[in-house]
This record gives sequence, C-alpha cells and structure tokens, in this order.
Amino acid sequence: MIHTRIKELLNSTDFGKTVIVKGWIKTFRNNQFLAINDGSCLGNIQVVIDYENTDERTLKRLTTGAAVSVEGVLIESLGKGQRVEVKASQISILGDSDPEKFPLQPKKHSLEFLREIAHLRFRTNTFNAVFKVRNALSFAVHRFFNERGFVYIHTPIITGSDAEGAGEMFKVTTLDLDNPPRNDDGSINFKEDFFGKSTNLTVSGQLEGELAALAFGNIYTFGPTFRAENSNTTRHLAEFWMIEPEMAFYELKDNMDLAEELLKHVIRYALDTCSEELEFLKNRLQEEEKSKPQTERSELDLLAKLNFCLDNDFERLTYTEAIDILRRSKPNQKKQFKYLIEEWGADLQSEHERYLVEKHFKKPVILTDYPADIKAFYMRMNEPDEQGRKTVRAMDILFPGIGEIVGGSQREERYDLLVNRMKEMHIPIEDMNWFLDTRQFGSVPHSGFGLGFERLVLFVTGMTNIRDVIPFPRTPNNAEF
Repeated sequence: MIHTRIKELLNSTDFGKTVIVKGWIKTFRNNQFLAINDGSCLGNIQVVIDYENTDERTLKRLTTGAAVSVEGVLIESLGKGQRVEVKASQISILGDSDPEKFPLQPKKHSLEFLREIAHLRFRTNTFNAVFKVRNALSFAVHRFFNERGFVYIHTPIITGSDAEGAGEMFKVTTLDLDNPPRNDDGSINFKEDFFGKSTNLTVSGQLEGELAALAFGNIYTFGPTFRAENSNTTRHLAEFWMIEPEMAFYELKDNMDLAEELLKHVIRYALDTCSEELEFLKNRLQEEEKSKPQTERSELDLLAKLNFCLDNDFERLTYTEAIDILRRSKPNQKKQFKYLIEEWGADLQSEHERYLVEKHFKKPVILTDYPADIKAFYMRMNEPDEQGRKTVRAMDILFPGIGEIVGGSQREERYDLLVNRMKEMHIPIEDMNWFLDTRQFGSVPHSGFGLGFERLVLFVTGMTNIRDVIPFPRTPNNAEF
C-alpha cells in the first residue's frame, strides 16, 4: 500500500480506512501518543499507540527525529488540538535517532543556533514555512512570465564580463595558484587558463539577456549570481538568485508597469497558496517583536504588510523630487538620519528609502531618473536638466521594511552615447564588442530590471536575516555543505 501524505490525511473524513503514514517523530508522550510530520504541511498527525501490545524494544526507539512507518486506521480524534488521528496497528522504525545527540528538541530554538545546523533546520516549522513560500514565489515568477509570452533564457554563470563594472567578482580558474604562469611583465598569463582568458562567476545575466531580447522581444532569466563583497550584513549574500527580464520596445514607464505587475502577482499567489505558512510566520514575527521596544515594532503585521502592497498603486516620483522631500524631512532637519541628505547627487541609503515608503507616502515607491554618476554604464541618458545635471532613466522600487527590492532602467540603445559612457566609466570596449553590436544592427529602445529573489522571499516571509531564506547561505567565511 502506498503511504498517504499527512497534509491529505489531516483534511480527510474517510474514517475507518486503513492508511500508511511515513514521517519523522516530533514528540512521543505518555508512551501512547506519537506526533509525526512528513514535511507536506506544518501540521503533525497524532498516532495512537497500543502500548500494552507494542514491543518494548520498538517503544524505546520511538525518539524525537526518528523516521517511522505506521499502518493503522484513520479515526476521528476525541482529544483537543486535532480533528483526526491514526490508531496504529503496526509500527516500523525506518531510521533511528539518538535522543542524546539529535539537536532539534521539542522547544523553541534561536535562528542563530539553527544556522549552525542548517542541514537539519528544514525540519522545523519556521523553515518548513519559509521554504514552502520560497517555492511558491519561484513558481509564481515562472507562471507570470510564461502567461505573458516571455522566453526563459539561461544566461552564463561563468562570464568574461563584469556587468556592473563593480570589480567584486569571484575568479574562475584551473591555474596552479601556487605557481601561475606569468607574462614578461609579471602579470598572470590567463591564455594558459582553461578558457584562455580571465573569467569570473557572473554578477548578473542582464547583458546576455539583452542579446536575446533583441531577437525574441521579451525574455527573462532566473538563476544564481555571485558577488565577492565582504559584507556581513543581514541583507547580503555571496551567492543569490536574480530574476532579470529584458523587453524590446519597452520604455521606462512600460518597465515600471511590468515590475509593479510582477510584484503584485507573486505576492498575491503566495497569499492564495501559502495561507497556513504565512499565518504561522505572521504569528512568529509578532511573538519575536514582543521583546522589542514599541518604537521598533512593525506598524503592520505580515499579512497586512503584504496586502498593503497589493492594495496601493506604487507612488512614482523622480530622484530629484525625493531628494527635496528628504532634505526637508524631520529626521534630516533634526539630524536623526545616519546619512544626512545635504545635496543633490547623494546615493540614497536604506533609511532614506524606508522613510519615503513607510513615513512620507505610506505606500510602495518607484524612484526614477537618478544621477548618472551613481548608476551603471548601460542606462539611457536623459537630456541634462535646467541646471545641467545629468540623469539616467533608472528606476528603483522601494518596499516597506526592506528598502530597494527592484532595480532597473531603460537601456542606452544609441551606439555613440553608449561608447562614450563606457569610456567615461573605463569599461573595456574591445571586450564588449558583442554587446555593442546590438546597438549597430537594428537597435531599438529596450528596458529591463533585476529583482533579487532572496530580498523578495525576505519581504514575503517577514524574516529579518537573508541567510534564513536561502537553503545553504554563502557568506564571508561560510561555505558549508
């Protein structure tokens, strides 16, 4: 007989039916009641043991964490806390668990402790909920683009280009690091490396995505990206996943419309399909915030915050308008911002972004037309403003509690202007001829954006550390498994 998943049994009314349940023991109390979970849902199913007629050696092996197979009859529960239970007729131990060594006991564990045993944290309710939501969001992303006729493109993980010009990349090499081949000037001779040139792990699939968009029209990438930034904050990872659509014939407004539509679609899908998990995470977050001062607690609970993003049209304004608001704001006037806004051209920090969303507009915000000096080379240049200031057609989407969640732009499709911009920013033109070719052979206005998937999961789950929304986090000094 095939075993039945616990999620299905908990919703069943097929009383009297013989079933097989397989899973891991959460608790065993009074030598009579087993709570078993198989990962299909947050809920456990209670198994009632016939203590008198169960082998004593088997009873001793019914410990927290052990894997079991139970055959029995599904019955209506007479006890509180569950609607159904299984009256066991036969129990088999599939895998023992030493109670003296198994680190997950029936009590609350800190997230810091669970990060130290990340190979087992999936078995907790918190991480069951987080990764079920992550799964739903991933599916919703693919569904969104598939329904709109986008082509899913797999862009390279190993690349010879630096999409951001940031220089914070992981090098890929097969050279002997103790004795690499060298040129006459002492520099490393990468011609003897595996690819015959210097290569890195990618920080973005955008540039390659643009090539495909200028053939298919609308494409998206969704894959791992890497950044060798020595940052130990709660918002940074060295390996993370990016969703990057690129659309031919899209201008900045079209780009903003699509990004807002995508965010609302995936949040709505999570609310529709993960109600149990999100309710659990909402309650968990409220419990966690009880220890914080009132001023540091969220104004909205998790579900209210998600619906807040669905119920409001995102506020759209330029960087210049935002700077004026921030400069006149009370936190800036009273020097409460860590980074004071004093002049146009400043790079906005998370505290400024959150002020605009949470205090000033009280809705998600899209900022556009940033100073050219603080943005990437591929963004389309605007005409200088009345004061001669240069801006680009960039757009960032800001969310409550997290700040920037999407960054994008209309791309610079004009060959001469792109070349000049690359020269200004010291981007090696000869290495980027493949990218520039798209501006010479049928160039069109086009746009795209990047959505950091872990930032999205962080927002939707209400977790506070990005290391808790990816199964195996890679951070400075940490590459376990």
